[in-house]
Amino acid sequence: MRLLLFALIVYSNLQAGVSQAASPPLTNPKQDQKTSSPRTSGSGEVAGKQQADRVAQVTSEKAGSKTKVEVRKSSESARAKGDINFDDLSFKIEKDAKFNSALLTDEIKKLDGVKVKLRGYILPSTLFKETNIDQFVLVRDNQECCFGPGAALFDCVIVEMVPGKTTDFVTRPVTVEGKFKIDTEKYKSPNGDGPRGASHFAIFKIDGVNVK
Repeated sequence: MRLLLFALIVYSNLQAGVSQAASPPLTNPKQDQKTSSPRTSGSGEVAGKQQADRVAQVTSEKAGSKTKVEVRKSSESARAKGDINFDDLSFKIEKDAKFNSALLTDEIKKLDGVKVKLRGYILPSTLFKETNIDQFVLVRDNQECCFGPGAALFDCVIVEMVPGKTTDFVTRPVTVEGKFKIDTEKYKSPNGDGPRGASHFAIFKIDGVNVK
């Protein structure tokens, strides 16, 4: 487990660093005016257009991010058989916000200790090997946005295979079978303060008995 926790810390910090590096630098308008010259008005117009395009792009991205995604929770009959999906694990929490157990719904709490089947993708970024894997992060889809800074806390589940059981990495979706557990202590950020202020890397885990 220590290796996985180490990987979670390293990965999250790297993601936070990449995100910060990708952010456009802040400029001082007064300083720009002082250093600008009428002779460079052409380049100024180009820079202004580039900045306007950037603002338009960011605005478009923000608008797109507000698009409502249809939530499809498992039916009662499916849940009775232990068949769940990531929508069944969702609850109201802002991305990178501090986690509080009071945020969990009664439906989620009822899953604690239940044998489940959950479909998702093995996150390759936190693996130390590709075969005979005994612990990994299962995410909603195969995009990096499902884990780490800026990701929803409920979009990932830590899978720790029971003794004697392992799996191999594949790029296709897999179904994990095992006992679902809510663990709010094991995967806390160091000192409860991780990248962007998030308090946890994960709060859900499965003691995996089968991956297929």
